[in-house]
Amino acid sequence: MQTIYVGNLPFTAGETELRTLFGAHGVVASVTLILDQDSGRSRGFGFVEMAPDAAQTAIDALDGAEFEGHVLRVNEARDRGAKPPRRAF
Repeated sequence: MQTIYVGNLPFTAGETELRTLFGAHGVVASVTLILDQDSGRSRGFGFVEMAPDAAQTAIDALDGAEFEGHVLRVNEARDRGAKPPRRAF
């Protein structure tokens, strides 16, 4: 499976809407929306898992596409360890 990052989601978008949107490009294995710890509201991004061929098709089709008034950012998810460490000030 390949993990896809989906950014700039409307706060009203749920798992069902993402499954439908990405399902048009292949079988969706899982959808994870990232929620704010305090409020429980969507933080405006999430992750979708699909087979590699379907994932690339979805990325090509949906990156820059409009969804419920928002222009989506869709790309292959990076490993969390890939970002530089945070510096303390």
